Amino acid sequence: MDTEQTVAKVREKATDNDCYSGCAQAVLGALQDELSIGDAESFRAATVLSGGVARRGETCGALIGALLGLGLVCGRDDMTDTSAYTRAVDEAQPVVDEFKARLQITFGFEKPLESTLCRDIQERVFGRTYYLADAAERTAFLENGGHDRNKCPLVCAIAADVAARQILALTASTKE
Repeated sequence: MDTEQTVAKVREKATDNDCYSGCAQAVLGALQDELSIGDAESFRAATVLSGGVARRGETCGALIGALLGLGLVCGRDDMTDTSAYTRAVDEAQPVVDEFKARLQITFGFEKPLESTLCRDIQERVFGRTYYLADAAERTAFLENGGHDRNKCPLVCAIAADVAARQILALTASTKE
């Protein structure tokens, strides 16, 4: 299977996964399934990272899932290995930048995103923010199409796409 087919499968799976809630797991699970990385424990650990970290509106869970997938491929195994840490963080930078750029293009944001906060992305996508830790706000989010394919699942698809491309490029370069 070529890169474009693989990335398309990852995107589709991340989109489909988000209908169950849990954007971090939606993205990480798609990357794990299609790229054969990680395990059940890494997937389980991502449970609490969705909705901007425990539904608090902090860093976008879809991006966190993407970065966790990247970390599974290029992260360090030894805490003292600072050069591996630096390489992994360097690999993450284009993922973050491309994620923000692709959100801007896909959703037609008038100005670039200044952050990767879930609440800032919500403001741009929905025209308002939702404090998802609050049951009433979570209900409003769902009633206003939070899991419609062109809303948060599309954010997940973008994060998964960007991460899959970076991971595939990394794995291709290590095979050469």
